[in-house]
Formats: sequence, structure tokens, C-alpha cells
Amino acid sequence: MSDSSQYRPVVTRLVDDRICAYRPDGDTVGELVPAAVFRPVAGDEVVSRAVAADLGRASYATPDGVVCVSADGEQMWRFGFGPQKDGTWNHTPNCALAPDGRSVWVYQPDAMAGRGEADRWTVLDAGTGEVLGQAGLETAGHGGEQWADRTGGAMLLDVGEGQDGTTVYRGTLSADGLKVEHLPWDDRCPIGMSPDGRRLLTVDHSQEDATVLALPGGEVHLTLAVGDFGYDAEELEAVVEWSGGYLDADTLLLVLVGETEDEQEWFRTYRVDAHDGRVLGELTTHGEHAYDLHPLGDGSWLTTGPAGHPVRWLA
Repeated sequence: MSDSSQYRPVVTRLVDDRICAYRPDGDTVGELVPAAVFRPVAGDEVVSRAVAADLGRASYATPDGVVCVSADGEQMWRFGFGPQKDGTWNHTPNCALAPDGRSVWVYQPDAMAGRGEADRWTVLDAGTGEVLGQAGLETAGHGGEQWADRTGGAMLLDVGEGQDGTTVYRGTLSADGLKVEHLPWDDRCPIGMSPDGRRLLTVDHSQEDATVLALPGGEVHLTLAVGDFGYDAEELEAVVEWSGGYLDADTLLLVLVGETEDEQEWFRTYRVDAHDGRVLGELTTHGEHAYDLHPLGDGSWLTTGPAGHPVRWLA
């Protein structure tokens, strides 16, 4: 088990048009009950959300901006991206809280939204919505995921550009604004971070392998290909899915998907030693599909229940 004092964002789900926040811990298993529920502003389409550690406020992204609401549903601030667009091209903004909860980091897919030739990364004051830093990117992505790189107080941003692959950036906020570094991990999709924040689990964009990288430098710690699980990728059309993460400090969860000879789709989840890459065996996750899996890093994981609330399982 990992140290429970280590950083872990509040788990959120959008259930019945409400932002629900959960604190999975201890030996509690089964369907989780929300510790807090937030009501978005009427008419807003929530595409991404983050809840503060004290459960006092929730920030969420819409296709056209970011909004912060209090526990009683009052809008605290709103930051607009620019002129509203029809969404001809698929574009999904992403918002995430920094580990200290003081800033909201926002990925703006401005190129696909028709707001510019490239995307933008913006850092907002979590309490006021004031812009603390902003930088243009070199991507034209459909969406992005953000991760807290706690080794240097930075944030990581993985931008997905569809068939053009992915690009990973590291952002650092200072008094001089937002500094962005393009990391040499193109076409590697982050899917999980170790409980101590020192290693990043990634899957190749072509889904041929999973690789653990050291943070902050990106040195390769270990790599597993489809063949390491005993599958012939060509015969079964098996690939490593962009799903999984750290079950605990010593164990990875990796998901393989494929088709049988009669074209029946399948997925299987495997436990892997996080230090030497040994495949430890298959794990029944109880998930409905390959992406219905959210490892928490403490020996437990979440799936989704019938009502949309997370269900916690212990290894």
C-alpha cells in the first residue's frame, strides 16, 4: 500500500448533470457516496471538471470557457475562451487543479475550435479566475489530459491530435508567467503516475508497447510489448490499450485488447511488477469495458456503477 498522505486528486464524476466529488480511502469498498455535489450553471455543458481538496468549490470546463462554482451552486467566476463556436470540429477543453489547489490549468483546443491556428495553455487563479500565465502551443489537438509533475512543481499536458499522434508538454508557473517545454516523448500517451510521482506510465500511440519513464528527465525504466504477455499481435490483433495505471507503488495495471478469429472483441487486465516488468497474472476488474478502470495507487481501483457513481474494489 502507498502512503495515504501522498497527493491524490479528489475523484469526480458527472452524474445526472451534477459534479459529484468522492474521497475513496481506507477499506471502504462498493459504490461510493459523494462527499460533495456541485450544480453547474444552468445551460453549461460540462466536458471536464476538478474539485478542490477542501470540497469548497468546483471548476469545470465547457466548450467555450472555464467556470468555478461554490458548494451552494453560486458562480464564483467565469473565464471565456473567446467567441463561441459551433463545434464543427471535435474539440474538448480540459481543466485540472495544481496540487496546492491555488491554480487551475486549462488546455484550450483553439485550433479545432476555430479560435486560432494553434492551441493554448492557460493558468488561472483558482480563487478569482485571474490569468496567471498563458502560452501558445504548437498543436492542433482534439483534446488533452493534464498530470501533476510533483518532482518539480510542474504540470504535464498530453495533447491528442488524432491520427497525427500526441505531444507532451511540461509547464512551470513563476512570477514571469508560464514557461512551456516540449518534451521528447512524442507519440507516448501518459496513462498513470506512480504514487510517489517519480515515474510515468505511458503507452505508445501505435499501441505496440507500454513504457515507464522516470520523472522529470524521461529516462526509460522498463518497456513491455504485446509479446511479453504471451500474445501474437498479428494473429490476435492484440494491442496495449490506453488504459491502466499504478495499482500501488509496486504494481502496474495494463490492459490488452484484441479480436478472436471470429471477430469477437475482448479485453484483459494484467498485473505487472513495476520494478522489473514481470507479468504477474490477470486481474478481474469487474469493469464493463477496457476504459472502465481507474487505479488509485493504494491497492484499489474504481469502476462505474449502474447509476454512474464509482465503485471501489480492493486487490
